[in-house]
Amino acid sequence: MLAASRGLIVLRGNSGSGKSAVAAAIRARYGRGIALVGQDNLRRIVLRERDVPAGANIGLIGLTARYALDHGFHVVVDGILYADHYADMLEALRRDHQDRSWFYYLDVPFEETMTRHATRPQAAEFGLAEMQSWYRERDLLPGAIEQVIGAASTLEETVQRIMRDTGLATCPPPLPCINQTIGAA
Repeated sequence: MLAASRGLIVLRGNSGSGKSAVAAAIRARYGRGIALVGQDNLRRIVLRERDVPAGANIGLIGLTARYALDHGFHVVVDGILYADHYADMLEALRRDHQDRSWFYYLDVPFEETMTRHATRPQAAEFGLAEMQSWYRERDLLPGAIEQVIGAASTLEETVQRIMRDTGLATCPPPLPCINQTIGAA
């Protein structure tokens, strides 16, 4: 990845698979210049919407990712992002993005997602019944565009792999574009 390019990284997987932890670790390691576009934040916090087909959050995730890319940020989109709800938006984002894109699916068995969930702050918000209802085994996007990362890969190994695959490990943080017309009379 060239320093001037903007990479799109999509992290998908079941609740408790480690997507948000991976996204946060990539950003912490890289520094400024990465926009985190989290499904949980946009769907649950901003819109307070349930995950339904054609939900408003689907378009908001796409718009937010595009905006950040257009302004010079690398973007990490993370979430469960069910294939049957989000595949069209993600494919359009991948197709329209002029630079490189990387898609990863964190493939973690249900029992392990529950073990990981117990260590998260959200453990008090929802439990076994909700996690079971949300779980979809290997909910991969069509077209074999995702690299599957298994449960045996530690957080550190996963972050290192993505940093290496995307070139973020060796390129400096970009300077985001600044709209020069802001504040102009």
